[in-house]
Amino acid sequence: MKNVEMTVEGTMLTIKVDLTQDFGPSSSGKTIIIASTEGNVNLPEREEKIGLNIYKKK
Repeated sequence: MKNVEMTVEGTMLTIKVDLTQDFGPSSSGKTIIIASTEGNVNLPEREEKIGLNIYKKK
């Protein structure tokens, strides 16, 4: 994962992302990647999955 922190407390999922980060252009080159789970991943100590991409226009 890039720039994604996830915690689960009880039934609440908290996601932390630093919006000042920049991981360069996407593969298409149209957007700048800020954060990504890089595909679907399991939530910490859970069976549910999450897929997250945060980006901005170039």
